[in-house]
Amino acid sequence: MLNGTHNALEDSRNEQVLISICGELFPRNEAKISVFDSGYLVGDGVWEGLRLHHGVLVFWEEHMDRLWQGAKAIGMDLEMTRDELRKEVQKVIEANEMNDGVHIRIMITRGIKKTPSQNPRLTISGPNVVIIAEHKKADPETRNKGITLFTSTIRRGSPDYLDPRLNCHSKLHEVQALIQALEAGADEALMLDIHGFVSTCNATNFFMVKNGEVWTSTGQYCMNGITRGKVIEVCEENNIPCYQKNFSLFDVYGADEAFVTGSFGGLTPVTKIDGRVIAESVPGTITGLLQTLYQGKIESYSGN
Repeated sequence: MLNGTHNALEDSRNEQVLISICGELFPRNEAKISVFDSGYLVGDGVWEGLRLHHGVLVFWEEHMDRLWQGAKAIGMDLEMTRDELRKEVQKVIEANEMNDGVHIRIMITRGIKKTPSQNPRLTISGPNVVIIAEHKKADPETRNKGITLFTSTIRRGSPDYLDPRLNCHSKLHEVQALIQALEAGADEALMLDIHGFVSTCNATNFFMVKNGEVWTSTGQYCMNGITRGKVIEVCEENNIPCYQKNFSLFDVYGADEAFVTGSFGGLTPVTKIDGRVIAESVPGTITGLLQTLYQGKIESYSGN
């Protein structure tokens, strides 16, 4: 059976969901994009994944900050305001009669190209905006069982050629890292930075716990995770020592606990890394506490 942080419970309602493409709603099996789309041709676009919890788009502001910053970084005019995008997302939610346990993916590419090319000047349309909302709850078995990691030889890149903080459509190096991990018998990949320090995972951010302290990378070579930031925030609010620092596999193999973070799965415990047992049972004391504190932050944001 597949195991990983993006494992979701089956929900038959997803077969009938309506998907938004540039403001028009289509049934799932009719939702299509041109083969001349910039995202399809050259991975030219930015995206966000966020949760709908009790009718509230969780941490909307932080997700939009990241989306707009990403668009600016690649020189793409989104040609809409945040309020306009929110209305489009809300339209999808209402059309699908959704309220809770929903995962929303917003994908914006530079647009349609005149011909296959990297050149942005050959784009002949405005941005293509696709919004996919699904009834999607993380499989509790993954959280209860934990995941295993394998350290990939694929490194998180330097910010001078593809900044890891950029949530863009170009994800091939992460796919390569995950393939290595899967072939090694692990669930997901742990990735190092260009200096050999622990950076992040292929689709989530990595944390370890040692002697009551929470460690994560400096942030220079890892994804600009919203959940990562919230975990650091709850540590500060609850006087839990949390350090953004350089550390290596030497430290990781001696960790008392480890976990990964992401908008979909929240905090997921790690049981093994490169075959070394980190925890016989999960969650550990600190990981369990942070799971509760993070969920409390979601409830507070949602007004519950």
